[in-house]
Amino acid sequence: MKCSLPAGITLVVMMSLAGAAGDDFKPDRCEILPLPEHRASFSIDGIEKLRWHFDDRYPRPFFYPFNGPSGVSLTRMGHPGAQNHDHHRSVWFAHHKLNGVDFWSDNTKARVRQKHWYRYRDGNDEAVMASLLGWFDEDGNEVMEQDVIAALLPMDAGEHALELQITMRPPQGVEAVILDKTNFGLLAVRVSKTLSVYFGGGQLSNSEGLVGESSIFGKRARWMDYSGPVVVGTGETRHLVREGITYFDHPQNPRYPTYWHVREDGWMGASFGMQEEWTIDRQNPLVLRYLLHAHSGDYSHDTAVRVQQSFSERPGFRVRNPDSHERHRQYEVERLAPAIAND
Repeated sequence: MKCSLPAGITLVVMMSLAGAAGDDFKPDRCEILPLPEHRASFSIDGIEKLRWHFDDRYPRPFFYPFNGPSGVSLTRMGHPGAQNHDHHRSVWFAHHKLNGVDFWSDNTKARVRQKHWYRYRDGNDEAVMASLLGWFDEDGNEVMEQDVIAALLPMDAGEHALELQITMRPPQGVEAVILDKTNFGLLAVRVSKTLSVYFGGGQLSNSEGLVGESSIFGKRARWMDYSGPVVVGTGETRHLVREGITYFDHPQNPRYPTYWHVREDGWMGASFGMQEEWTIDRQNPLVLRYLLHAHSGDYSHDTAVRVQQSFSERPGFRVRNPDSHERHRQYEVERLAPAIAND
């Protein structure tokens, strides 16, 4: 005999079952949300920390904002006093001369374009974006490919870090690419006006105990820090806090510790090609890893030592094809297995 429940009871049962299944869901702490106009937002516990911009209206992709623990951006778009530095877009990848072509300024037709994203991976310990960029000369010929892997990591007391791994190689059909000798490139940071030494109340410090542009420029160091006042709030609640960015070079990077190009007007960059050029061929891609730590308070050498130690011990990343059980994705990004020391 066929038995059926009244419609109202059936609906209640179905909703109860659906609710029971959903009870197991827990949101990830660290998330990446793709947005309109070719942007991706990185957040921790629902609070945005930074955005990746890759729209073709710009000569090259960049991160903005890069928020500090207070929620105010520690970086800015462009120079506070010079319009010919509008290419200083917060946190960005560029190089003054690549195969003799200007990929640094806005006075060039050369472009860096995101070709596609590999993976947006959320998680409780980190959120990871992996994307593929192409570097195109003034005639539209692709001269270099660049994998960008960006991981947002939560830290204590509302602080966070942006870990970056970039892999550069010649594209299909090209045997080699030359990163010419230059002070400019590959990862640059334009800090906010208030953090700068000249326009604000900030201070430049490095890992070797040196302070100020004249002492630091062109010197090798394991890390660089720009710290200073940050304006928080509006109206009568407006007040100052102290925050900053510590920018780390990874011990496994070629030419470690790197030379640094820094300015009192508010920017810092690991200057990979300051002393000599570098040739990348198909058998030997160039892999570089950097870390930007958004911290509360003024620069602390002891804190930087601890952050550098953790960064140096973390394995890097790889992009791979998914396994058969990894459904509904074209690529996967994961950290490499930790190296096992030999006895």
